[in-house]
Amino acid sequence: MDKAMNIRTEMSNLPWKARILFYIASIIIRACLRKDFTVNRRLLSFLDFKASPSKDSHGGVISSDVIVDNSRSVWFRVYTPTNSAPETSSFPVIIFAHGGGFCLCAVDSLGYDSHCKKLTDELRAIIVSINYRLAPEHKYPCQYEDCFDALKYVDANLHHLSPSADLGRCFLLGDSAGGNLIHHMAVKASEYAFKRLKIVGLMSIQPFFGGEERTESENRLARAPMLTLEHTDWYWKAFLPQGTDRDHRVVNVFGPNSHDISGVKYPSTLVCIGGIDLLQDWQRKYYQGLKEIGTKVQLVEYPNAVHGFWMLSMFPETSLLIKELKSFIEKACISQ
Repeated sequence: MDKAMNIRTEMSNLPWKARILFYIASIIIRACLRKDFTVNRRLLSFLDFKASPSKDSHGGVISSDVIVDNSRSVWFRVYTPTNSAPETSSFPVIIFAHGGGFCLCAVDSLGYDSHCKKLTDELRAIIVSINYRLAPEHKYPCQYEDCFDALKYVDANLHHLSPSADLGRCFLLGDSAGGNLIHHMAVKASEYAFKRLKIVGLMSIQPFFGGEERTESENRLARAPMLTLEHTDWYWKAFLPQGTDRDHRVVNVFGPNSHDISGVKYPSTLVCIGGIDLLQDWQRKYYQGLKEIGTKVQLVEYPNAVHGFWMLSMFPETSLLIKELKSFIEKACISQ
């Protein structure tokens, strides 16, 4: 009863439009995630509105799609700023991995497409948004393979596709499941000899990590808006290979089965946490784990932020986070 009252109190502090959206989203998610750990793709296709690339400048941004591997439906959408100062000859490159519990959403989902356009314009950067295969049809490690293959393709080809792209100033950006993906991309990238691409920073927005242990925030916020404990358990079950649990090394990255990355040259990192996100304890453990291996890492916390808040401009924290991202990018580029 106390937990339910706490959630209602937290929700009462949210904008009424957000509360309506969260209510609708919860109905859609519950309808699409079946009890047998499959996704109702047919229903989802009617609800997940898609956006086409735009060759005409809208809001100072143009976009185009690039196929990496058609047989696996691995591709990316490139967003390029068009309203640039005369002295601007190149832009930093942000490789973006979207969220959705490894099971939902896509690069051309209307929400992510609109958000990438906004980020491109405000961060003054070229954004490469990767489309990867989804679980449960494609379980681990498909998503990591797809993202890294896209990263290698960007290294070899982006300078031809987008001459204004400065691959020497490359950042990894991910939200939720995308935050998990970019962590493992960064670890693998440290062992790969890229020709042009240099990762100088990583920006992890409410990354999706976990473990068998139930944390205080998971118990307290089990029925939080947008992402519940029931949802997280469902996503991990649908995503992980049969016979594994949430202490798998890709889930609990500093847990009992994790790989030792103390010798990895990990890029400077920004980690964002929301105070109404049940994953926050795992995200703090991630931040602390990076600190302990000597990573230059910055923690940004927004006490009133729910999971996925940054996709909605109605939250004041969204504009604050974009300013943090811009500052992080500028500082990382100067230090090169």
